[in-house]
This record gives sequence, structure tokens and C-alpha cells, in this order.
Amino acid sequence: MAKMESGFIRRLACFIVSDKSEIKSAKDRTAFSREVGAKAARKLKARRNSAQGVWFGLGMMGLIGWSVVVPTLLGAALGIWLDNRHPGSHSWALMLLVIGLVIGCLNAWHWVAKEDKVMREEQEDNDE
Repeated sequence: MAKMESGFIRRLACFIVSDKSEIKSAKDRTAFSREVGAKAARKLKARRNSAQGVWFGLGMMGLIGWSVVVPTLLGAALGIWLDNRHPGSHSWALMLLVIGLVIGCLNAWHWVAKEDKVMREEQEDNDE
């Protein structure tokens, strides 16, 4: 169905471009047809990816949350184990909990930055 819609939109764009009363030069016609084609392609892509709405966003939040929680809990568990095996004046549990939290936050930040970069590149490709 997307191919059928795409063909219809292209034919419509060609029809609009062929109207000489609105667009005078060949250069303006090609620029206009490229702009219409790009908008049509973005619309078709948005329709194909519409299933990524709310559930996709909730899944990403869960993924980011787990990428912080898992290293934090592992650090705390290792710290408790070290406190039981090698007691000292400093708390291993607290120290490794904080280290795990920092590692988890850096992991989440790195992942979000990577996804943001991919989304920006897709947007730039669509704009061109």
C-alpha cells in the first residue's frame, strides 16, 4: 500500500509541477518537485513507523532505567560481600554502590547520546 501511495504522490507532484501558471522556470520546477517528494517520503516513513509511539517510548525508558539499576545493584552486592569478608573502617558497600551508580549513569548517557545521534542523522537525511 505504501508503494501505491508513493506512486500517487509522485504523480500528483508531477501534475502540480507541470502547471506552468504557478511555476515558471525548469529550475523552480525541479526544486519544487524535490521538496514535494521529500515531504511525501517523510510522511510515508512516519506512517510505517507509527507503531513506535507510546510503547516504544516506554520501552526505551525501561531500558535506560535498567542500564542504571543493574550496575548499581551489582556494586552494592559486591560491596556487601566485601564488607562481610574484609571488614574495615570504610564501607565497601557504599563506595561500590556509588561507583556502580556512576557507571550506570555513564552507560545510560552514552546510549542516549548514540540514539540521539542516529535520530539527528535520519532527520538530516530526510531534510536533504
